[in-house]
Amino acid sequence: MASSTIGLIAFAVLFGLIAIRVPIAIAMGMVGLVGGLIINGFDSVAFIMGSVPFESIFPYSLSVIPLFILMGVFSSKAGLSRALYDAAHAFIGHYKGGLAMATVGACAAFGAICGSSLATAATMCRVAMPEMRRRNYDDGLASATIAAGGTLGVLIPPSVIMVIYAILTQQSIGRLFAAALIPGLLATILYMLAVRIKMARNPGLAPADIPVDWSGRIVAMLNVWPVILLFAVVIGGIYAGWFSPTEAAAIGAMGAFILAFLKKKMDRDTFIECLEETASSTGMIFMILIGTAVFNYFVETTGLPQALVAYVGELGWNEYTILILLIVFYIILGCFMDALSMILLTLPFIYPLITNMGFDPIWFGVIMVSVVEVGLITPPVGMNLFIIMAGTPGLKLQTISRGVVAFLMADVVRLALLILFPALSLWLPSLLMD
Repeated sequence: MASSTIGLIAFAVLFGLIAIRVPIAIAMGMVGLVGGLIINGFDSVAFIMGSVPFESIFPYSLSVIPLFILMGVFSSKAGLSRALYDAAHAFIGHYKGGLAMATVGACAAFGAICGSSLATAATMCRVAMPEMRRRNYDDGLASATIAAGGTLGVLIPPSVIMVIYAILTQQSIGRLFAAALIPGLLATILYMLAVRIKMARNPGLAPADIPVDWSGRIVAMLNVWPVILLFAVVIGGIYAGWFSPTEAAAIGAMGAFILAFLKKKMDRDTFIECLEETASSTGMIFMILIGTAVFNYFVETTGLPQALVAYVGELGWNEYTILILLIVFYIILGCFMDALSMILLTLPFIYPLITNMGFDPIWFGVIMVSVVEVGLITPPVGMNLFIIMAGTPGLKLQTISRGVVAFLMADVVRLALLILFPALSLWLPSLLMD
């Protein structure tokens, strides 16, 4: 049996293990180990297992991951999400659907200091959902807005998933962050536009609120300045060359800790809780990285990535046709897997294909992250949907699924714009870093 055929069978087995809910790290490690034994024998696999687990998590560049996670955890404990929500509400909350648009804006801002879609959705659900219910917002509109806004947490830098993509593909973290900034803002605008369109079609979904006077708006902005300062220091410092992404993450974590301490939200027990949450999240990611490294070793020895590149080249299809098929593949896969697992599972054979077709790896990184996040809000198994349901008593899946359709359409428009106009992703990196 050809090695590439064994590789295809291994992928089928891997998806079967994932389908029966074997943890992705264990599934990838098991398939890589057994496949490596079949193709390369015991001695080769023994050598790999003695070195790969250490080498896959040893690089200094990976230290940015727990630091950015810690920054997001501290920010959540500091109550920064509430300050962001109040500021957005002060300026646009009085429009019909204004609270929903304010939620989108707050999700974008909180995502800039959190870096996690799931954490952004869970945090903003606790803040925004009770307010929108209290003001008689339709449950479908309110819940879908939070679920969709949560996806901004991984697109607007800093983003843990983007860091991992950059490390695995040996691209610049700073350049990738810059490339994602305009698409992140574009996503925010399109989500707000989706709310306005829904309100225009059905004004009964949400009432108008009482306008906040300018004194109230000034107070709201004063409460949010620490968030703006934290983002400016972390992201601005990277592009100004003051410090590396790892150093920026450390400064951001310390800054978020100081904010939580000054707001009297940080005591000994809370600090320990933050460390435990960070250690748990980091451990999960590093376990997946180890499983990915073992699986990647096996995939490379099968020659499957090279065979895939050669096969696609023989088809003679237009590269954009192949790109559209990959996007559809990722959206379908996103209905069953989380974003990190999808990227780590598919990069070994997708990345060579993309670079061989001549696509810019930074541009594709933004496309890839955007697409895998669509899966988080795709019914019936989008992970953000279940997070919102878990935090909202009485909310049904069909209710939130009905409300999220408009935001999925906004995602389709955004992806089309990013594909048609690559400069939306590539202009800012060239301006800041070339």
